[in-house]
Amino acid sequence: MRITWLGHSAFELEKDGKVLLIDPFITGNPAAPRGVSEIRADAIAVTHAHGDHLGDALEISKRTGAPVIAIFEIAQYLAGKGANTMGINMGGEVEVAGFRVAMVPATHSSTIMEGGRWLPGGCPAGFVIDNKVYHAGDTGLFYGMKLIGEYYRPEVALLPIGGFYTMDVRQAAKAAELLGVKAVIPMHYNTFDVIRADPRELERLLEPLGIKVYILRPGESVEV
Repeated sequence: MRITWLGHSAFELEKDGKVLLIDPFITGNPAAPRGVSEIRADAIAVTHAHGDHLGDALEISKRTGAPVIAIFEIAQYLAGKGANTMGINMGGEVEVAGFRVAMVPATHSSTIMEGGRWLPGGCPAGFVIDNKVYHAGDTGLFYGMKLIGEYYRPEVALLPIGGFYTMDVRQAAKAAELLGVKAVIPMHYNTFDVIRADPRELERLLEPLGIKVYILRPGESVEV
């Protein structure tokens, strides 16, 4: 599987010629390496409803026909606007475009801004893909990560490190330890000033544990 970071929390997972997008925040993302019209997808997964994660999911789904996997409330919202959706909930798993996608908890909030009003966006979530890659979404540190690690046994964790809205570097290091993963790709940092962080500090903290840190630039990929 090839993992490509598209900046912020947006990732492209490619396997056997199929692409799963996660949190496709492209428009308005200063770190995005491509324009939204250049993004392809066979499936899309959205962790929660905030604009920097829901992003361009609606436009990409309508253009490509890719189903959007999300918590039921977000799926209903997008379906009402013409997207192809798969609304699931905590513990639910679906197989789509050759990927097995499981929804797991996250500790955050989830709301949709529309017409100057905040709409409820269901529960925030993370995803485990093919029992291999764990995308934590926006989350604080929580002990349930140990259970996620024990049950799904992911090898690679995509973890926020920017602090303020999510875990910071030290908490992400503890999360990696709880999960028992072999490698971490840091995300959700340096997009905006309020979430400035140094991923090399995460590398320093995890080196004694033998956990590899892949520090990617937006547009870069790693094979796992």
